[in-house]
Amino acid sequence: MEGDFIRINEWMRPLSWLYGLGVKFRNMLFEIGILKSESFGIPVISVGNITVGGTGKTPHVEFLVRLLQERFKVAVLSRGYKRRSKGFVLGGKDSTVMSLGDEPYQMMTKYPDITVAVDKNRRHGIHLLTDDNIVKGIDVILLDDAFQHRYVRPGINILLVDYHRLIIYDKLLPAGRLREPQSGKNRADIVIITKCPKDLKPMEFRVITKAMGLFPYQKLFFTTLSYEPMQSLFGDRRRRMEDIACGEHILLLTGIASPKQMMLDLQPYTGDIRPMTFADHHTFSKKDIELINDVFAGMPSPKSIITTEKDAVRLKAVGGLSDEVRDNIYVLPVRIEFMQEQEQIFNENIIGYVRKNSRNSILAKTKDDNKSKDSHNTGHRSRTISFRNN
Repeated sequence: MEGDFIRINEWMRPLSWLYGLGVKFRNMLFEIGILKSESFGIPVISVGNITVGGTGKTPHVEFLVRLLQERFKVAVLSRGYKRRSKGFVLGGKDSTVMSLGDEPYQMMTKYPDITVAVDKNRRHGIHLLTDDNIVKGIDVILLDDAFQHRYVRPGINILLVDYHRLIIYDKLLPAGRLREPQSGKNRADIVIITKCPKDLKPMEFRVITKAMGLFPYQKLFFTTLSYEPMQSLFGDRRRRMEDIACGEHILLLTGIASPKQMMLDLQPYTGDIRPMTFADHHTFSKKDIELINDVFAGMPSPKSIITTEKDAVRLKAVGGLSDEVRDNIYVLPVRIEFMQEQEQIFNENIIGYVRKNSRNSILAKTKDDNKSKDSHNTGHRSRTISFRNN
């Protein structure tokens, strides 16, 4: 049920109150204009959350990439968490998981026709991506994990909320896992409840919709996880989840924020799932690799290892896996599916916004405005791209 992964540390509530004061003060500075949010003359779509832990940001950003890349020149801008480089880095043939970070590197290798860049300063990164001397002709920028990066005012702000950790039941850090009060959801144009069970009942949709308490201008969607055939990490073998033998022993190797949903989805296929869990964005050390080799060697046959795409790029980078592990490790690609037949509505909202606010549309409108100004001698009005005005 919704909220079933939430654990509140009651004794930490006083610290949460203090933390909340700091967050509210920061947000107030943005609201009254002491801290400035910058808008850009190009479509910018932000995808993020207000909780610590995974809400499915990468699969949702990848959904947007697939939706937009055939119509527009797409750039993804990420912070590049735990990378070993500094400043702005543009992904290219010489990039590594260490220079970009695991998620940006994953997207760059999966979608070679898009531009991937990392920069902790998102405003700086956007300015460089819109400079034709650096990258030519970008039509839309997707900001990965930037809901709380308030120095940028995106045209569409997408907030992801984990079904199992609904923000309406959670508390601020450190008692809970909220980075800011749940009222932060009011900044979102689109809210997506992620990782929903596939058998969610119509009544549950209605209950969650009412409980979220969104404003009329906000659109609410529900998504669930879908899995593509598994791909061997070292080789070209493919397997479906349905091909897992009933008595097969699975070592579920993850370094992500929330692997519980993956465990739940694998359980119907096998009776023995052994989780081997590392911290999110974990950099595998030599000792970690030795541990993986030893644990897998001690498991009875038949056996295999299943890991995530994000973990796969880090495992490949470090090396040292035994031949037995290399022969039996599979990557499980994750996609999202919209529920309640909402996908077309979502797609139309996104494509319509990007098309209306593309550089060509803005240029044409500017020319029309200039003609009107010359004819009627009207004053200049600044233009801000906003999804809420569409």
